[in-house]
Amino acid sequence: MHIKYISLPSANSRTLLRKVAAVVSTAALAGVVLMFSAVFLAVILAGGAFAAAYLWWKTRHLRKMMRNFPPSGAAMESSAFAGEGFKGEVIEGEVVRVHEPRDNPRR
Repeated sequence: MHIKYISLPSANSRTLLRKVAAVVSTAALAGVVLMFSAVFLAVILAGGAFAAAYLWWKTRHLRKMMRNFPPSGAAMESSAFAGEGFKGEVIEGEVVRVHEPRDNPRR
């Protein structure tokens, strides 16, 4: 089976008017794409600024608490370890507590 396509001679010819229309429509399409991308970028930047301002506003109490918190050295001086010669050294290890029952008065 053989399919034969018939094309009109005027459909394939490229006239000057068609070329100019193609260039103008391409330029118009490129302008529309640039316009929408600029609007999209502005919306993203505005949304990011809003999100940053919201986060800054919601964490203001936490930042105030962190400013008022004493530095780690000052906290160690007032701790229970200050009199025992604790100088901020951390030794990693594991502690196992064995609970020894006291004499039960109910026995």
